[in-house]
Amino acid sequence: METLEETELCFPQLTNTSCRKIQRSHFAAIPIYIILSSISLLTATLNLLVIISISHFKQLHTPTNLLLLSLAVSDFFIGLLMLIQIMLIDGCWYLGDLMCALVLVFDYIISSASVGNMVLISVDRYVAICEPLHYSTKVTEKRVQVCIYLCWICSVIFHSLVMKDILKPLGQYNSCIGECVYLIHYIAGIADLLLTFIFPITAIIVLYMRVLVVAVSQARAMRSQIAAVPLKQVKVTAKKSELKAARTIGVLVVVFLVCLCPFYCVALTGQDNLMNASSAAFFIYLYYFNSCLNPLIYALFYPWFRKSIKLIVTLKILQTDSCEANIL
Repeated sequence: METLEETELCFPQLTNTSCRKIQRSHFAAIPIYIILSSISLLTATLNLLVIISISHFKQLHTPTNLLLLSLAVSDFFIGLLMLIQIMLIDGCWYLGDLMCALVLVFDYIISSASVGNMVLISVDRYVAICEPLHYSTKVTEKRVQVCIYLCWICSVIFHSLVMKDILKPLGQYNSCIGECVYLIHYIAGIADLLLTFIFPITAIIVLYMRVLVVAVSQARAMRSQIAAVPLKQVKVTAKKSELKAARTIGVLVVVFLVCLCPFYCVALTGQDNLMNASSAAFFIYLYYFNSCLNPLIYALFYPWFRKSIKLIVTLKILQTDSCEANIL
């Protein structure tokens, strides 16, 4: 019994002050570790491919792709954070109180930047589809770079102020050694909810609904114009483009809602919420899983991404002047 009790502790040498591990059978624990590790590695790998592709090939240096690059950077770090937080599955934190606080603050900053990048992408697509004649003048590389910098700077400043109490004193809410617990104040929770969920998701839904209406109307106009032309292939292509636009926009909005809504609903279950990261692991990882889907939704459907992957995997990007390769 003594041996069994020691194995239940996060720090067996600290019998009286150590937290206890969550009891799971080996048959249940191993698949969980494998699945979560695979998702985190896949998230980091896919986003790293996007980062390398857009950074290396000059043809991909466009305003839209700069936004995809910023999104991929934030999602890449989320993939790395998932690897760190996998250790919380057994209910134990082994990296100390300082790392616990820093990881939590960094987590919120990166997640917020990821959501902000999605809003910027929505604005970019709105201008491109709804105001195509003014797109080249309104959306330039310099303006996009400024928006990206502001997105990251605002995310850092906002969450540094909201979560400053976490850093002083460290571990004040831990009931035992080996626990990573943080307090979310009601006002801070409301501010985070509004600025990183309510406002962004409202903007994304409104923009994409407008984009969908314009895309459908344009597709119908094209079909009416080519109706007199006896080319069935052109007519079928117009129908496919209409369905593809509707399907892609629907997937973007639904996936974003499904991944983010549960986390914020759980985070606001009370006023001053004492949230243990291990107890909310499912909702946190569902939140993170959106970062794995982002490169699939935003980049994997582009032909240039598939071409660049082949050049990266085959190491052809190491050749001289490979950055000038024809990707588009």
